[in-house]
Amino acid sequence: MDTKFHGVGVAIVTPFNADYSVDFDGFGRIIRHISDGGVRYIVLQGTTGESPTVTKQEKKQLLQYLKENNPKNLPIVFGVGGNVTADVVSGMKDIDFEGVDAILSVCPYYNKPGKRGVIEHFTRVADASPVPVVLYNIPFRTGINMSAETICELAQHPNIIGVKEASCVIEQCMEIARDKPDDFLLISGDDVQAVPIISIGGVGVMSVIANAFPAKFTTMIDAALQGDFAFAQKELGHFLRIDPLLYEEGNPVGVKNILEIMGLMSAEVRLPLMKASDDLSERQKAVLQRDRLLELVA
Repeated sequence: MDTKFHGVGVAIVTPFNADYSVDFDGFGRIIRHISDGGVRYIVLQGTTGESPTVTKQEKKQLLQYLKENNPKNLPIVFGVGGNVTADVVSGMKDIDFEGVDAILSVCPYYNKPGKRGVIEHFTRVADASPVPVVLYNIPFRTGINMSAETICELAQHPNIIGVKEASCVIEQCMEIARDKPDDFLLISGDDVQAVPIISIGGVGVMSVIANAFPAKFTTMIDAALQGDFAFAQKELGHFLRIDPLLYEEGNPVGVKNILEIMGLMSAEVRLPLMKASDDLSERQKAVLQRDRLLELVA
């Protein structure tokens, strides 16, 4: 089994300047911060990267910047998805896949296709992609849940190598782990569920919180992968109070606010998201102090 996507992958944020242009200096700081923290790979232009409001040209620029400023040569997973199958397929012709190790492709949203439509969509995406495909199941955003049966059927495609599973239904994750091919990657799409998912056969997590705390989160996930669940579960306790505050006003509002508190970048987001409210920011600061989280930073 290819292990390059085992452990912690960071769903990296996209920093913005005050005028909402991409802050490439801030992007470089975040890349160095997570790389120094020991994460295994970088997921570019997923939900946490604000992919819906980043233009195609900006996506290309961010990908090129990451390729040229990747100090530890970490594997790159690039977000390529949508709810118009033909556009997803044709759009791949404009992407420079050199240096890209896989794509992350979200389940088609809003249209709410049935099982046959989901399978045909991802079959065409996988047939067209020059690199392996990781499925992304996140029902509360897309409006549909890819069942374990659907995911495991898609897992038979030779170019579909795994799933980022963010249904937050542990029984579904257990079904995937039971029925998937041995070399198919079950990756947690939820930070708090990562340790439990590893315990049933998962290989890691595509993480939001590791933008801020890469070293501590990586230590926790590596311990779980080595079977030390007592230690991993104890470490997970550090993050239980801060995790809900990452999503209360939308992702990545919460984690960007923490990164601003840490002095790594501005908390700016693009509309329709808005920067963290004063109330949320103060509650985050209180939890960071109470749980001594800033002491966890590498």
